Amino acid sequence: MADDAKTPYWASVRAGEVNMRVGPGEDYRILWVYHRPHLPFKVLRIKEGWRFVEDPDGAKGWVLARFLKRERAAFVTGKVPADMRESGAADARLKWRLAPGVVGLLGDCGQGWCQFNVGERKGYVAQDRLWGAGEP
Repeated sequence: MADDAKTPYWASVRAGEVNMRVGPGEDYRILWVYHRPHLPFKVLRIKEGWRFVEDPDGAKGWVLARFLKRERAAFVTGKVPADMRESGAADARLKWRLAPGVVGLLGDCGQGWCQFNVGERKGYVAQDRLWGAGEP
């Protein structure tokens, strides 16, 4: 990834299991183990084949770059379900309610709404309910 040098940027989990470590090396202690493909991370720093990242809960640590991809994803925030609507408008038909913590692929965002795909479910979610949308 030639543009990796420009941080911060968004990335998402590529693998079914990813370790976050306290330092940039496999000898460092594991802080967290993630089992959520597409979970978004904010990449804050780069060191050789490692990325210093922040997860949706604010945890920070080092992840091997090969376990990340540049595909945009997002994480539903808040304490109550977020509405997924047919189009990007508050009065558009309600399709589903997404529980906090749901992860999906992020499409284009505009006028406060983002295209959001959770498996086969596709719709629009308010941008302010998605961690991983907007500028990192």
